[in-house]
Amino acid sequence: VKDVAVRYEISEDMMQPLKTEKCTLKNGTLAINAGTMKKAGFLRCQVFAIFNGKEYQGISTVGFEIESIEPVTKMPVDFISFWENAKAEASKIPMDTKMTLVPDRCTEKVDVYHVNIQNFEIGYRLYGMLSVPKKGRQYPAILKVPGAGIRSYTGSVSDAEKGYIIFEIGIHGIPVNLTGDIYTNLYDGPLKGYHTFNLENKDRYYYKRVYLGCVRAIDFIYSLPQFDGKNLITLGGSQGGALSIVTAALDSRVKGLVAFYPALCDITGYLHGRAGGWPHMFNNPINNTLDKIATARYYDVVNFARQIKVPGFYSCGYNDMVCPPTTTFSAFNSIKAPKELCVMENTAHYAYPEQWSEAWKWVASFFNK
Repeated sequence: VKDVAVRYEISEDMMQPLKTEKCTLKNGTLAINAGTMKKAGFLRCQVFAIFNGKEYQGISTVGFEIESIEPVTKMPVDFISFWENAKAEASKIPMDTKMTLVPDRCTEKVDVYHVNIQNFEIGYRLYGMLSVPKKGRQYPAILKVPGAGIRSYTGSVSDAEKGYIIFEIGIHGIPVNLTGDIYTNLYDGPLKGYHTFNLENKDRYYYKRVYLGCVRAIDFIYSLPQFDGKNLITLGGSQGGALSIVTAALDSRVKGLVAFYPALCDITGYLHGRAGGWPHMFNNPINNTLDKIATARYYDVVNFARQIKVPGFYSCGYNDMVCPPTTTFSAFNSIKAPKELCVMENTAHYAYPEQWSEAWKWVASFFNK
């Protein structure tokens, strides 16, 4: 398209632009010399074009020696004992399981239940949708952990029909079968910014209940008579990718994992002049206090990635500005267990169907083994 006004920015991943320029495309094209990098990381070009009164954005990101990216996050000396003690205390809480069949979601092959169990402390609940194949035998299981936000779930019937028990959980202690605008109202109201609630206190930070809730979900799966008692993986993307890694690190009953573009990785990166992971709390000076920085280390996915001992499937793209690739590769490169990487360089914070197809092939192969 000729004579279109554009501006472009060249920057390292999530950093301030190193170069920016405005110009008009006389012949519809423009060649930009973005330079190079002399360290491991990602260099990004963003182009903004105005056409017929509307602004369009295009992104291209290049990785340099990405296998050499190392995290900036340090592990607290008591990291392992902190979580072992937390799990031990949480394990004393009775599960108090309540399951309700959801007839309109059941099929000839799968039963679907709305489940709630007690989690973390007396009175705290964890809710989810359980999909179980109907044939009278035992099956492998998948704990499906959620992306950020608050929403309802209807059960993973099509995945359960493949011969898997699927337990898909919410993390906020709210039933996941409600209708109307209640979730939007909660997300915009009392739970707005939940990811920084009590960040100054490692014992009361919001994600402590979340991480331990994932372990409690494993307890529930192991209580099911339809579970085969050994084959269990975690699966999720973004916040769910983070929880997939965290749960596999916290609980040895998890035998494998799938994680797409995990959040909460290397989250103090901004304090070291490079990208930090979602939710980007340390890109805001109000959070840059010693107590909040100290708490973050106990919840940073990188420190859980360092504990992974089971095989995993991981996928991401270079153009992701929600869970930046610098942060995801900080976690990926910290994992010493067997891992399969499916990198689609031109994707942002989403995945092509082909990526999910490869993930489910990995799941099938893992369980078949």
